[in-house]
Amino acid sequence: MMGSALCVPLADAGHDVRLVGTHLDGAIVESLRESGIHPGLGLELPDRVRPFFHRELDAAMDGAEVIGIGVSSPGVRWAGEQIAPHARPDRPIVMITKGLAIEAGALSVLPEVLRKALPATVREKTHPAAVGGPCIAGELARRVPTCVVVAGTDEPALDRLASVMATDYYHVRTSPEVVAVEVCAALKNAYAMGVAFAWGMHERRGNAVGGVAMHNHEAAVFAQAVVEMRRVVSALGANPDHAAGLAGAGDLYVTCNAGRTGRFGRLLGLGLSRDEAIRRMEGATLEALDILRIMREAMPLLEQRGLSSLHDLPLLQHLAAVALDGAPVQVPFEKFA
Repeated sequence: MMGSALCVPLADAGHDVRLVGTHLDGAIVESLRESGIHPGLGLELPDRVRPFFHRELDAAMDGAEVIGIGVSSPGVRWAGEQIAPHARPDRPIVMITKGLAIEAGALSVLPEVLRKALPATVREKTHPAAVGGPCIAGELARRVPTCVVVAGTDEPALDRLASVMATDYYHVRTSPEVVAVEVCAALKNAYAMGVAFAWGMHERRGNAVGGVAMHNHEAAVFAQAVVEMRRVVSALGANPDHAAGLAGAGDLYVTCNAGRTGRFGRLLGLGLSRDEAIRRMEGATLEALDILRIMREAMPLLEQRGLSSLHDLPLLQHLAAVALDGAPVQVPFEKFA
């Protein structure tokens, strides 16, 4: 849905957009071709957006100036393989996929994962960029104003992407700090789940949503999330200030309030088991689970290198225990910074 939503500002900026579904998106492409309506977003996409089936990728790429990637995080390598024949240094690649990966015994950001899936002939001269920041798909598709940051190591390509993507409601900043932006953009999915625990806990006590709720609880968890994002980014040798910026606190706030990860956290806060909460999400992609699995695997690697300690991330540890092991929600406030 996020990939489809991003087509709206691109079209509004005057570009012709080719929206290519994966092999799992046939029904969406059919709906768009028949009526122009995206069934997930519940609205009609602009006329400049032309839908293509996965098997029509070659035709969609013909003459394309920029490639955008909007698959789920486990599909990034696959996406790299699909676009490999069409990748070249003068054709910028921008990703909206959020996540992390373990590569060669170390934590890696997804633009690097995608780059390694490209042909060796273009790999060294191609540097995928990534978008971070507060941007719910349903709001972006309805032109609700926001600010995002596009991070990459190719400055001319970044400037070009910012120019291509910007509208009077989609405000684009650029940054060369890919690791910091991408780590915050990924971790916020896990932490948003934890902030949303309070939403479910409040309802579980028989209370209705209203002015008096558990906002103190939510705010304390939110603050600790920002602290821990700073610690992880610092451990990776990147700029921790992004934890308080668009890709960190900004994206965390909107994901807590409106994203699918926040809805998942609410279900866990209600006391549902992890498996039942996943079932209630009805197939929605839950990046938080992937992030927590990867961070659990990565933290011992970071500790071995003397970069961080699990004791510095008590909230992340608890989130992993709840989401991966089925532990009950019992936020460890006494261990917070």
